[in-house]
Amino acid sequence: MKLKTKDLLTLNELDRKEIEKITDDAIKLKKDFKAGISKPLLKNKTLAMIFQKPSTRTRVSFEVGMFQLGGYALSLSSDELQLARGETIEDTSKTLSRYVDIIMARVYSHKEVEILAKNSIVPVINGLSDSFHPCQILADLMTIKEKKKKLAGLKLAWIGDGNNVCNSMIYGCVKTGMDIAVATPKGYEPDSKVVRESKRVGYVEILHDPAKAVRDADVVATDTFVSIHHQTTDRALDFLPKFQVNPSLMKKAKHNAIFLHCLPAKRGQEVTSSVIDGSQSVVWDEAENRLHAQKSLMVALL
Repeated sequence: MKLKTKDLLTLNELDRKEIEKITDDAIKLKKDFKAGISKPLLKNKTLAMIFQKPSTRTRVSFEVGMFQLGGYALSLSSDELQLARGETIEDTSKTLSRYVDIIMARVYSHKEVEILAKNSIVPVINGLSDSFHPCQILADLMTIKEKKKKLAGLKLAWIGDGNNVCNSMIYGCVKTGMDIAVATPKGYEPDSKVVRESKRVGYVEILHDPAKAVRDADVVATDTFVSIHHQTTDRALDFLPKFQVNPSLMKKAKHNAIFLHCLPAKRGQEVTSSVIDGSQSVVWDEAENRLHAQKSLMVALL
């Protein structure tokens, strides 16, 4: 399947069939990898990875993923590029896209990845911005599909900050037929434009009561209250203890509900160790699936 979009910046660029194709292919790539079957689908292709901020999962999963597909990955911090000396994003993009086949950028401002994509002649992937994290949600949807064998008809409860991951999660849920209930403190709701657009497609409920959000949920998800974008740590006080995912809250979801967290986790804040290490947690499979979901995405874009 050829994607209609050149780039992946928000997840809103993909339709339901495209998301399902990427996640299904990711599951197959993972099975093949576990069976020792090598598929150099991107042989002689090159990925440039631009990092404005630190990374564990994004860097390793993209770099290893490109290697497993037979390609090559370059890791470039913004300090190593002429961006550090004042070259514009536009000029950097125009130059870099003449050398490589695909670009992934992990940036602070979403506007910067938009400029990068606009001026690139090759596909650009948003590896995380202050507004969206589409790659994480592809891995999350893949994980849910693995565990629940379907996506449509399920309910996901998002507890905590209505942040970049939450914004992309809303797009991912409504586009695959999942209901989503988001519970945040007042003032921490997800992007109103994302919510407005998504309500035209599927079911989105914005609440301020975690117990109500997790009722009948098949999946419970959260993220750190203090991310790399935030300069202050005292914002966590606005979330605790009400918005912590703990055993008491998990019991209000379905008995077979699974727990997701994109990591890194601040144990004892947004989630207790008893939940993240418990039988309902699938966070380590979720982290592993970043590798295979991104492999599938790169193959689809190229």
